[in-house]
Amino acid sequence: MPGPAITPELLVAMSPELLLAVGAMVLLMVGAFSREGALGIVTGGAIALIVTAAALVLITPGGEPQTYFGGSIVIDDFARFMKTLTLIGSLAAIVMSIDWMRTARLEAFEYPVLIVLATLGMLIMVSAGDLIALYMGLELQSLALYVVAAIQRDSSRSTEAGLKYFALGALSSGMLLYGCSLIYGFTGTVELEAIANIVGREGASLGLIFGLVFLVAGLAFKVSAVPFHMWTPDVYEGAPTPVAAFFAAAPKVAAMAIFVRTLISGFPTITPEWQQIIIFVSVASMLLGAFAAIGQRNIKRLMAYSSIGHMGFALVGLAAGSEAGVRGVIIYMTLYLFMTIGAFACILAMRRNEAAVEDIEDLSGLSRTNPAMAFVLAMLLFSLAGIPPLAGFFAKFYVFLAAVEAELYPLAVIGVLASVVGAYYYLRIVKLMYFDEPAPAFDRMSRELATVLGISGFVTILFFAFPWPIIQAASAAAKSLF
Repeated sequence: MPGPAITPELLVAMSPELLLAVGAMVLLMVGAFSREGALGIVTGGAIALIVTAAALVLITPGGEPQTYFGGSIVIDDFARFMKTLTLIGSLAAIVMSIDWMRTARLEAFEYPVLIVLATLGMLIMVSAGDLIALYMGLELQSLALYVVAAIQRDSSRSTEAGLKYFALGALSSGMLLYGCSLIYGFTGTVELEAIANIVGREGASLGLIFGLVFLVAGLAFKVSAVPFHMWTPDVYEGAPTPVAAFFAAAPKVAAMAIFVRTLISGFPTITPEWQQIIIFVSVASMLLGAFAAIGQRNIKRLMAYSSIGHMGFALVGLAAGSEAGVRGVIIYMTLYLFMTIGAFACILAMRRNEAAVEDIEDLSGLSRTNPAMAFVLAMLLFSLAGIPPLAGFFAKFYVFLAAVEAELYPLAVIGVLASVVGAYYYLRIVKLMYFDEPAPAFDRMSRELATVLGISGFVTILFFAFPWPIIQAASAAAKSLF
């Protein structure tokens, strides 16, 4: 059977992925054959690749969704928007790791290459139009992430984090693959559009529902939603902080994107069946994220439980199963990305005498030792708690609005109550920074971290003044799925 013809349109559509694939191989060779300074060259090259890939995604003309490779790859407004977000998350992760690599004296040129390869997997995943492309993208991303989690080979915590993530990730991949095989077995196709047509015509059999449950379980693991969240606190705490920042940002966006595309494009006619699963996962994630974070003393573990809770809030939009719901998910993931990157920039800046500190108590009195960092971190925490007029309030507003329009009133009420509980542990950190006796001052923040923190703080604080560009782009992206 002949393969797809390589046309100029195909090359233009796939140019971001081709650039990252070829670029990663070149950087690997440069790193392997350079004697001195390989890390600096490879890091600069990785940043240039990701910026160029983002530019290529943005200049791709919009319009009607296009499919390539027999429907395996879909390029539409949704894919473009989520790819751009993913690339921003990956770029921030590499930029934030520059100073950390320097102070940790870690000459691992593989790190930026692995980030680029993981990003390539995410872009494929976001554009996946069938279950095979979905699995290929997911595994390319996951294999790179397993190695990145254990990049500090002389640290037992980092090695343990990598092993835990690998063991549980392999289990989730198996569940996802089993679900895909059941769906294929009961529909005779792996293409999402064809699955939607068959299910719309013939209805959902019990075997198909089983397959869908396993598929959702595999995807829930990737977004660390309850009950597949167990890896998150241990991996965030054990992995190097820039790696935890990366895990909390780009992979979450890509996994949420394929979660939305799979259910909305592949199973639109049996929304009530999968809606029940999403509502359960959403409620469980919001409640666990709210209550489990209260007792945490390590700030990275707290951010892990915060991340679980936020994925629950994002899934409220998906549970609505409507265009407004998908728009809510997109807006939520956009603002969550900026808030999380900013928070992790502050965590990376928590260093004394070039040694990282991770205890929440170390932030005591920060407003007197570093007023600028304390102010931006307080704003980010208020935003994560959903306090108006900051970005986090609007993120929650749009997903709860979609739930109310879909008449999922109990889900919206539980979401609001979970937000109130979650606000406690964010406000506790603000109280420590502004009202407690100062702990010894942190080292001076690097320029890279200050830049990332400044951009995320700007978006978080001033989103209410200029919300329309993101809201209009999110509306167009959501429309392309319906």
